[in-house]
Amino acid sequence: MSWLGAIRSWEGFLFATLIAIFAVNATLSPQFLTLSNQINLFQLSIEKIIVALIMTLIIINAEIDLSVGSMMGLAACAFGFLFAVGVPAGLACVIVLGIGVIGGALNGYFIAYVGLPSLVVTLATLIGFRGMARVLVEDRGITGFPDWFDALGQEGLIGDIPLALFIFAALFVILYIVLQKSGFGRKTYLIGNNREVAAYAGIDTARHKLILFTASGAISALAGLLFAARVGAVRGDVANGFELDIITMVLLGGVSIFGGRGTLVGTLLAVLIVLNLRNGMALMNITGHIQTGVIGLLLIASVIGPRLNLSGLLGRPRPEARP
Repeated sequence: MSWLGAIRSWEGFLFATLIAIFAVNATLSPQFLTLSNQINLFQLSIEKIIVALIMTLIIINAEIDLSVGSMMGLAACAFGFLFAVGVPAGLACVIVLGIGVIGGALNGYFIAYVGLPSLVVTLATLIGFRGMARVLVEDRGITGFPDWFDALGQEGLIGDIPLALFIFAALFVILYIVLQKSGFGRKTYLIGNNREVAAYAGIDTARHKLILFTASGAISALAGLLFAARVGAVRGDVANGFELDIITMVLLGGVSIFGGRGTLVGTLLAVLIVLNLRNGMALMNITGHIQTGVIGLLLIASVIGPRLNLSGLLGRPRPEARP
């Protein structure tokens, strides 16, 4: 794609929007450009943006996972429960990741092999996983985790940069290669475009979806552990409503809700837009309710915006995004 084509693309529009938001924030708040604020900008939402990466592949595959926030909550609460009953923290982490794999595979089985819609299945597990989290910890908060565990989320691994940010960067690189440079990625796009055609082409679509949802459960559980480490405590409402921000980031990034189109670069740009918007509004003492309203408007824009022929307005039809 030429530089002119990049400007006309949805990703180009997102990049220009990000620059504008960044400039406004830097002008209105002198604290915005400080290193501590830039690290804080990522750290307060790092678990969401980690899950947004795998959600990108799920939606490109023409599915959706509404249970990611509840799985994060279940993972955090399961860790707290296991630690409270005497299970070593390291072993508890391994068990929790296993819970994530099982929960994701459960979603994948009913979607891929039973044939139920992912919207229905993951809405059910959203409720189920959250209910299990509340049963495990009831109405109490669990704290007192080992120092090494809390340090994973509260201290910098290199300088002030936390472990979770390195995990996000590594996962982005891995999933970018998988989606853009591998046969698995090409199959993800093809199934999202037309599952029947993919099946006729000899692709095991059910196995493919099972792998994606299993990965979603595992990554969500990992994000739940990172959240518990960062906060140093767990309660039954951990990560409640996180799926709204996660899905907003992915759709705003140009990933089609109907599947078959989108990129991780678009998701990354959308992540930066949402984080900078929230951070800028917080620095200007704008209330959380207004921030939520702005994110809701972004969700609407994320569905409508990519369907507008922006490049056509510049005198040339917009090409379809390809894997």
